[in-house]
Amino acid sequence: MAQETAQQIWERHKKTIPGGVMSLNRMLDPMRVFTKAKGAYLWDHEGKRYIDYHAAFAPYVLGHCDDDVDEAAIQSIRRSESLIGAGTTPWEGEIAELIVDSVPGLEQLQLTNSGSEATAYAMRLARAATGRDGILLMQGGYNGWGDYVAFNLMDPKEALGNHKPGEEYDLRPITAGIPQKVFETVHVVEFNDLEAAEKVLVKGEVGAVILEPILQNVGIVKPKPGYLEGLRELCDRTGTILIFDEVKTGFRHSLGGYQEICGVTPDLSTFGKAVANGYPMGVVGGKESVMRHVTHADPAKRVTIAGTYNAHPLTVAATKATLLKLRDPEADVYGKLYSLGARMEEGLTEIFRRRNYPTTIVRQGSAFALYFMDHVPENWADIARNNDAARDVAYRKALIEKGVFQFPVTTKQGSISYAHTEADIDRTLEITEEVLNELG
Repeated sequence: MAQETAQQIWERHKKTIPGGVMSLNRMLDPMRVFTKAKGAYLWDHEGKRYIDYHAAFAPYVLGHCDDDVDEAAIQSIRRSESLIGAGTTPWEGEIAELIVDSVPGLEQLQLTNSGSEATAYAMRLARAATGRDGILLMQGGYNGWGDYVAFNLMDPKEALGNHKPGEEYDLRPITAGIPQKVFETVHVVEFNDLEAAEKVLVKGEVGAVILEPILQNVGIVKPKPGYLEGLRELCDRTGTILIFDEVKTGFRHSLGGYQEICGVTPDLSTFGKAVANGYPMGVVGGKESVMRHVTHADPAKRVTIAGTYNAHPLTVAATKATLLKLRDPEADVYGKLYSLGARMEEGLTEIFRRRNYPTTIVRQGSAFALYFMDHVPENWADIARNNDAARDVAYRKALIEKGVFQFPVTTKQGSISYAHTEADIDRTLEITEEVLNELG
């Protein structure tokens, strides 16, 4: 009997799964069916191997199925560290202490099961602490799929209109089903635009500014010098909570998150992805003055958090193993990641330097982005108006055909893991040359 094609499997899945995938951002064109991942590689259902730079949207800082992390989870199961759901456990205290010790901006924290849960709870904490409902977002940023952040995600250039610096954006929801009242409390400005943020914040209606300190939903868009410091000053001046969404940046770029690199301390931070190397874990934490609302003495100011699977022992064990490996000086995880990242950047820069169309490579540590434009982008509008999205997608699809998997959507970052080798990077560069020769 002939093996089913990826298309046939997908069509069968559509009968019981709306869209045929369990998360709509996993859609591929053409569809592929993956069955295995280990280290730096993926395998599809036909047995084809790919060098993976997608890393499931970036949690795999150590690589797929890291032996140390998986063994920690296995041993947790063998020790019968079951989910109790009452009282506390020794291991949830251990992991809280380890994370607080790692990140300079954290004094206390709570654990969730995803980054979206963490950002939703962070905003609730901010509203309780300030007594204000308003939320300020960044155009092109991604802070989960909750009602208050599901706006202005990679808007097409036609929708950006004649928007100018210093202006607030009209709201563009990315989903149906958001209550109309939410629209009255959400504001969107451009990343790296302090003037626009100030105009919104001085009105005194916003409880929280939430942003990725590097926009990594649209590649790698770094903050301008003084931008994050300026937001910190604005929030202090207007009594607004500053939330760094480090779900992508945290633990990939530094053990202390990007806040350790930039030297700006937010009031609240959220983490996910790399904190547990692919196991479902979210973290929300920050200053005690804000976190105390979790158990505030005044019931009217108390911010409920309740989740049956919060701090699940298996996930906590994986998180602990991940962080211990990231902290291990002998493993030198960040040294290797930054070295491999530099090798990729230098190789791509040289390859594209010889081509007759504009490209720009931007990197932060092990995360990199290739833009088909002639300058480093400052924000999403810059990318939407100048990046050649069609060439970008064609390039990504051609790489996939030759065994290098980067997500085939324009601007999505590439993520290098500790499991990659110099040989993997060099082979990727060779394939890149082949692809460009064919694309012309």
